[in-house]
Amino acid sequence: MKARRVLVVGLGLIGGSLAFALKKRNVCLQVLGISRNAATIDKAVVRGVIDRGATDIDAMTAQLQEGDIVVIATPTLSVKSICEKLHAAVAKGVIVTDVASVKGSVVSDAESVFGRLPENFIPGHPIAGSEKSGIDAVNENLFVRHQVILTPSEKSNAAAVEAVSSLWRAVDAELSLMSVEEHDKVLALTSHLPHMLAYTLVDTLAQRSQNREIFRYAAGGFRDFTRIAGSDPVMWHDIALANRAALLSGLEDFEQHLTSLRCAIENSDGNYLHDL
Repeated sequence: MKARRVLVVGLGLIGGSLAFALKKRNVCLQVLGISRNAATIDKAVVRGVIDRGATDIDAMTAQLQEGDIVVIATPTLSVKSICEKLHAAVAKGVIVTDVASVKGSVVSDAESVFGRLPENFIPGHPIAGSEKSGIDAVNENLFVRHQVILTPSEKSNAAAVEAVSSLWRAVDAELSLMSVEEHDKVLALTSHLPHMLAYTLVDTLAQRSQNREIFRYAAGGFRDFTRIAGSDPVMWHDIALANRAALLSGLEDFEQHLTSLRCAIENSDGNYLHDL
């Protein structure tokens, strides 16, 4: 049975791409969108990303009914304020999920608003993206053959888990289940740490007096760093703060390895360098 409505809150790269994929694949009867920017709503409607949208989330949530799905696709630290506006919808049995890169903070924010994690709130995270951002960057095939991690709790409603899983399978994503803690530890090392390193390397070179010559001769390897260092600063600011403990642990481990590398180079330790 086709889902009735999906409301995507936030029409950036991830939210907009999900809305676009749902529309193109005719997954649900209506794809709705929320953006603070009216021009973004207009552009999304004209391009066929959503059926209709609004800048006021209250206007949309009042229309939702049991079984409809809300996808929170805003920066991580804004999830709490969105939850505060979803009280009535959640009470009616509307299913809520999200796309944040950090799950611990999302669960904590939901618990602080609702008193506990609602059984129909299923946290999620698509492992897909780009250094590009905004409605102009949306891609209907962004999630094809990409992992989406769901982190339901033991008390999650099984039908809600299946509804969110079906939503992602419908856009050709591959599903995995993890605990919240495991997710945040794994993503801190495989995604959050590499982004912090890229930002730091690019910033280090940019502050050198001869940076114009440095960037002029930068080769492909460095371009990979600059590509991810061009990612949305608001999103990565939020991720770094929201996943602080796991990210600091990863940074500490990396610092130790970096110190060992420096010592090996200083001591001309070829064996260490070769093994590394």
